[in-house]
Amino acid sequence: MSAATPRPDVAAFLAYLAENVAPPLSALPVEAARLVMRANCAVADLPPLPLARVQDWTVPGPAGPIAARLYDRRLDRLSGPLVLFFHGGGFVIGDLGTHHSFCTWLADTLDLPVLAIDYRLAPEHRFPAAVEDAEAAARWIAQAPDIFGFQVTGIIPCGDSAGGNLAIVTTQQLARRPAEVPVLACWTLYPYVGGGTDWPSQRAFGQGFFLSTEDGAWFNRQYDAAIGDPRHDCLDGPIPMVPLLLHTAALDPLHDAAHAYADRVEARGVPVRRLEASGMIHGFVNFRQALPSAQQDCAAFAAAATEMLATLRHEATLDTAPA
Repeated sequence: MSAATPRPDVAAFLAYLAENVAPPLSALPVEAARLVMRANCAVADLPPLPLARVQDWTVPGPAGPIAARLYDRRLDRLSGPLVLFFHGGGFVIGDLGTHHSFCTWLADTLDLPVLAIDYRLAPEHRFPAAVEDAEAAARWIAQAPDIFGFQVTGIIPCGDSAGGNLAIVTTQQLARRPAEVPVLACWTLYPYVGGGTDWPSQRAFGQGFFLSTEDGAWFNRQYDAAIGDPRHDCLDGPIPMVPLLLHTAALDPLHDAAHAYADRVEARGVPVRRLEASGMIHGFVNFRQALPSAQQDCAAFAAAATEMLATLRHEATLDTAPA
């Protein structure tokens, strides 16, 4: 079976979607599209895991308080890194609720605190509102590193789809103007990186593989980012000297552009760890119950993230060891 052949559970899921014809997101009012995503996540994802700490916060933002949620498997924690998570949803339809279950899993599996950011959504708040909220959240954490009762020594921007875009752009912005604590790594799942639609993966998987070309264009119209703005189009942005973890889905229209960005990062000599979910579609972190094999892909992502963090800690120990 080739990487471009749907797995059995993916094929069944796509067949179900084809048989139960529903209006595309691009044909719905924005609020209706948000309700569809919430409903899909409620039935297609696994239940959230119980954690010692799930706590709502507000983060100071450029246009007012930003809702956030802290996840941690521990009530008490020593100093260490924090994962700053940005949800997917095309900058339009995701929220803290759609990715709540995945964030509980991420915090539990990685044994790291995860702070999810409920950045402003388009079209009510168009580009660059989401980018500004994401950067503001990162800088706030860096300026008040013990706000959660433990010392944050480094930040790891992380996200899926549009959230992967925000993770990359936040990493770029903090590399351009460093914050009080460093960005240790950037972890992304099937990120949107811009770059237009003239990619083989767009032509091959833009219809019938969950994320359609029309829906992608609809998201872009709502977000209304300036073409070529490096705060949106990662392929035109600066390359930070921060290790990148890229997990793509083989049947995703965004696949090729994401790897083109990773190629640019590698060309600068920055470590890149690539994972590929063969036979898998975009958005799989929200479908871990409907697509049981996606649980293996998420586990691979967590294992790679843990390995990357262990390498960074080892290198930091070597750097600080006496000569």
